[in-house]
Amino acid sequence: MLLKYKIPKTILWVINLFLIFLLIFTLFRVVTYFAFKPTGLSFFDLLPSFLMGLQYDLRWVAIILSPIIILSMVPQMSPFYAARNKKWWTWYLAVITFIVFIFFAADFGSFSYNQTRVDAGAMNFAEDFGISWRMMWQTYPMVWMILGLLVGVLLFRWMYHKSHWRVINQTDGLGIPYRRKFFIVSAIILGLFIYGRLAWSPLTWKDCFVFRDNFKSYLALNPLQNFFATLRLRKPEFNEAKARESFPLMKELLQLPPQNEFSYRRIVAPGSKAIESRPNIVLVMCESFSMYKSSMSGNPLNTTPYFQSMANKGVFFDRCFSPHFSTARGLFALLTGIPDAQLFKFSTRNPLAIEQRTIINNFEGYTKHYFLGGSPEFNNFRGLLNNVDSLQMHTEGSFTSPKINVWGISDKDLFLQANEVFRKEDKPFFAIIQTSDNHRPYMIPPGDTDFEKLVVSDEQLRKYGFESLDEYNTFRYSDYCFQKFMEAAEKQSYFHNTIFVFVGDHGVAGNAEAVYPSVWTDHRLTDEHVPLLFYAPYLLSPQMRSEVVSQIDVLPTIAGMVQQPYVNTTLGRDLLDPAKKNNLAFITNTAGVIGVVTDDFYFTKNLNFPNEQLIPVKYSGQSYTKLQRDSIQRMMSDVTTAFFETARYMLMNNKGD
Repeated sequence: MLLKYKIPKTILWVINLFLIFLLIFTLFRVVTYFAFKPTGLSFFDLLPSFLMGLQYDLRWVAIILSPIIILSMVPQMSPFYAARNKKWWTWYLAVITFIVFIFFAADFGSFSYNQTRVDAGAMNFAEDFGISWRMMWQTYPMVWMILGLLVGVLLFRWMYHKSHWRVINQTDGLGIPYRRKFFIVSAIILGLFIYGRLAWSPLTWKDCFVFRDNFKSYLALNPLQNFFATLRLRKPEFNEAKARESFPLMKELLQLPPQNEFSYRRIVAPGSKAIESRPNIVLVMCESFSMYKSSMSGNPLNTTPYFQSMANKGVFFDRCFSPHFSTARGLFALLTGIPDAQLFKFSTRNPLAIEQRTIINNFEGYTKHYFLGGSPEFNNFRGLLNNVDSLQMHTEGSFTSPKINVWGISDKDLFLQANEVFRKEDKPFFAIIQTSDNHRPYMIPPGDTDFEKLVVSDEQLRKYGFESLDEYNTFRYSDYCFQKFMEAAEKQSYFHNTIFVFVGDHGVAGNAEAVYPSVWTDHRLTDEHVPLLFYAPYLLSPQMRSEVVSQIDVLPTIAGMVQQPYVNTTLGRDLLDPAKKNNLAFITNTAGVIGVVTDDFYFTKNLNFPNEQLIPVKYSGQSYTKLQRDSIQRMMSDVTTAFFETARYMLMNNKGD
């Protein structure tokens, strides 16, 4: 039908290509719908998301095809001018298709892991491409995946090539002349698609949040739109005026000195129960140590019996939360006492935030050590650790044990080599040990023959929160490593005067319904819920603590155990201070949701659209009137905003003493 208007061949080909790419984008959205749609949402409920998604897809298809139209305004650049032009343009389309498929694959992984589209946060790992690539290579069948991707791209290139020949065959002998006006009109139409709609303001990333539902909004977006729109949000932001406005509330929550005026600095004197023997400190940051997967939660799979035995003899907090989901952010929160509240860029990679004050430097006269089985360059751990004075680094390249995977030597070997360093120390020491085995690619060293792998049915694994048998056994292997470390340490003289602190860097999303209320699973508290244990059989009396606490409280609590004053400039508090009030933990994530967990509730608010939720985290039998719930929600909303604005401000303003 279009041929009778003698439309140029290039325009006809672009129309064919337009339909092909639009089909690709639409099929991917349909796959996303079937793979990840929440229960209770039908296709008709999500029809508005598909319609808005069509607008985003039209934009990106237009962006992809515009170069063909624009450059073909010069006849010599047309794909129908010469055979070599056809080759260039079909290879251009093949490369673009490859890039699109890469985004689709990354997006599918992001949705399955984080329940969000792939965003600019992926750049945190692209900046460590070598390590990230080796992790994927050791975890997934990358050869077959890449081969499948290449075959798919070549198949589409053949399709583009064939559609080119179809246009030639359909127009052969018709004598269609070159008319620039057709190209100008086509460019204008594509420009309108890129603009997004017939209105004064263009279609923006935030328009999708009109649905006020995360899944509906993210289904509307496509991976390219979400990634490139959030790139600009990687620039760290803070608002000093809002931080100052929040200070009175933060002052009350943190119980700051009355004389403080927009200052979080306080000198903390040792309490009556502070230990006078100048104990050693060993702070272990445990990779992906999800509370709901552990024995301490009551999980019937009993994955961590040894850690459970230590918890029974130590000061154990069973409701500790990390502020965010990621190892880099966990290390940042531990060392600085500040939640890493920037949404799409790790503060360890922000030159303006990397310089931080840390309470560790108040341990005067202590030798300081850091142990990591792999490279401290990953996510710029080294840059953050440079804030610790005279820190001795024990990392990749300094061990005699062999590497087992991309993350370096095994956690057992890491612990045992740390023990060798500790037993030779003749001064008090403060050591950080960062584990990494409990992470993809889930490899257990074949040399650890005394560790017995167990077989559990897939049904049992899913029921109790594990996605695979390898993950389950690797989690158990962590407990084995803790046991080997403690057994070795107990034989040394330093053990009797050492406080061992174990805390997860973050949790992992999964099914926690067997052990916790549904809010843990439905609202992803599993991502941040981690065990926190202070273990020193000769120094600390056992306590089981059930109040809500935060990862940022760890260093102030350790400092409060030692008979020496320290300076606290952070948002963390001494958990063992008898005067402590206001049990809470601030949480943020890259899906644009911030919130606060208390002993009774989890409150969330969305930064992208007005949506606040107040969800009970335990069922005490107490009922609340609507008036009471509204009052609690307003209070927690204010607290959440205050923490968020204060954390963002302090990321850039916690440098001096």
